[in-house]
Amino acid sequence: MIAREGLPFILIPLCAGVLTAAVGWIPAAVPLLAFAVFSAFFFRNPQRSSSADPLTVCSPADGRIIKVGPAPEGIGVDGLPVQVSVFMSVFNVHVNRAPIDGTLMDYEYNPGRMFAAYKDKASLLNEQNLSVWQGPSGRVALKQIAGLIARRIVFDHLPGDSVLRSDRIGLIRFGSRVDVLLPEDAEILVRPGDRVQAGASSLAKLTPP
Repeated sequence: MIAREGLPFILIPLCAGVLTAAVGWIPAAVPLLAFAVFSAFFFRNPQRSSSADPLTVCSPADGRIIKVGPAPEGIGVDGLPVQVSVFMSVFNVHVNRAPIDGTLMDYEYNPGRMFAAYKDKASLLNEQNLSVWQGPSGRVALKQIAGLIARRIVFDHLPGDSVLRSDRIGLIRFGSRVDVLLPEDAEILVRPGDRVQAGASSLAKLTPP
């Protein structure tokens, strides 16, 4: 499957490349067709699910864990002081997924700068979406953070919308990061360097309410 946001990035260069090749402009056709193939790879949208128990928080993003620990001052959410950060390279799936069954309680977009997403200051200064989700097993928050070459954050929901764990909630184009903010008593199940998949890999386990 392909994420719908990727279709213009695939079809336009694909058609242009085919037409350019048809008239014999091969040197111009090759990069257009190569970009179409890369876009199809980048915007892939595989189905994901988790069989973990309801208290488990799944990763909202594909990529590598780059931070586990207290959230720095200024990026936390009241009652959610623990941060787990997932860095997505251009080679990862960029569709973001719900970490828990829950309802979107709050949502805030902040324009910002374009530091490399793996740097700590990206959580404070980069363009980002903050969403807070409340479910039967507890509350978590996500920050979708644009990176150095990311140019658009897509978010699919409005406050009051409900999701199931592993449902799509959005997408970030071309390299980025997602911070997960958790309660202090959450049991962390990952460490820096671990590879995770959105909607499938377990990040943490919440304490029963």
